[in-house]
Amino acid sequence: MPLAVFVLGLSVFSLGTSEFMITGLLPAMAADLHVSIPDAGLLISAFAIGMVVGAPLLAIGTLRLPRRGTLLTMLGVFVVAHVVGALAGGYVLLFATRVVSALACAGFWAVATATMIALVPVDRRGRAMAVLVGGLTLANVAGVPAGTFLGQHAGWRTAFWAVAAATLLAVAGVAALVPETSGGPLSVRGELRLYRRGRVWLALGVIALAQAMIFAAFSYLAPLLTETDGLPEGWVPGVLALFGVGALIGITAGGRLADRRPFATLYGCLGLALAALFVLALTTDVLVAIAAVLVFGVAGFGLNPALNVRAYQVAGDAPTLVGASTTAAFNVGNTIGPWLGGVAIDAGLGFPSVAWTGMALGAATLVALTVAAAVQRSDDREPVAV
Repeated sequence: MPLAVFVLGLSVFSLGTSEFMITGLLPAMAADLHVSIPDAGLLISAFAIGMVVGAPLLAIGTLRLPRRGTLLTMLGVFVVAHVVGALAGGYVLLFATRVVSALACAGFWAVATATMIALVPVDRRGRAMAVLVGGLTLANVAGVPAGTFLGQHAGWRTAFWAVAAATLLAVAGVAALVPETSGGPLSVRGELRLYRRGRVWLALGVIALAQAMIFAAFSYLAPLLTETDGLPEGWVPGVLALFGVGALIGITAGGRLADRRPFATLYGCLGLALAALFVLALTTDVLVAIAAVLVFGVAGFGLNPALNVRAYQVAGDAPTLVGASTTAAFNVGNTIGPWLGGVAIDAGLGFPSVAWTGMALGAATLVALTVAAAVQRSDDREPVAV
């Protein structure tokens, strides 16, 4: 495996830490910025909105640009946005920096995927993609708890400074170790034909609903656990790390199962996630809640490989844009989930309502997945393994 692929994976670690660390910082950020916790939760949605808009647009816009220069530009914008965010005196400016950070993150993802494809042979692309996604998983295991710990002990702005510093290291790594590549003679028109296929939209819809299920609850885990279950605030980073461990287990196991039995993997992980959410909605026992968080991490990230496998199966000859489209779909879920969770809290339903909201979204995911399975079974050219 080329060293450059691991450099890209470590860069994704910095980007992913920024995307998800807001979860553990919500109470402190809300108090400092004088906004409600649901309003602070919209900072997660702001990042997701930038990813939704940026991923397909930047994938097309950078299709024929030199890759390394584009990667460095995106990382540079990401650093500046975090410096401005760390210095922001108000909610509106911080919200804007989250959108800008997300656009840079989306551009990096699109170009990093294309770079990885150019650097490795066809029979090793799956392993290389696992390294990139592994950077995101590592962000959940180590980056998010570390950011939460810094935020709790040195202020949430310190976490933003830390991400900026880590991204500067990524800049140095990309500049030194990632070779220059080009998009080559790729056809924008050919890639755009992806959106004419109904099965593609169905696959993207399943991704968005599944991710919304996860983030409706994950975005508010800190206040749910501390306010409802009595978890001491100092334990929050550890519980988020446990969620990350579950995510690592889930993505490893899901990756091994997804190629052979994608629908069975999706149904199994959805059922497990719904069970974990049911426990989180009802329990007030802190140990039971912690165990449910671990299971939720396993199930939520176990879905990821199978969701991606399904999208690439139905994409045909548009590999560049399908990667950006799945990124956008995941972040549609990242946007809808926290928003719906915040709506439930604002309605006075309490923090357990975010788990019930996740369950409702999980039920909708099951319906969409069942439709996708029925369509797949009717297509003799791609028989489904369930």
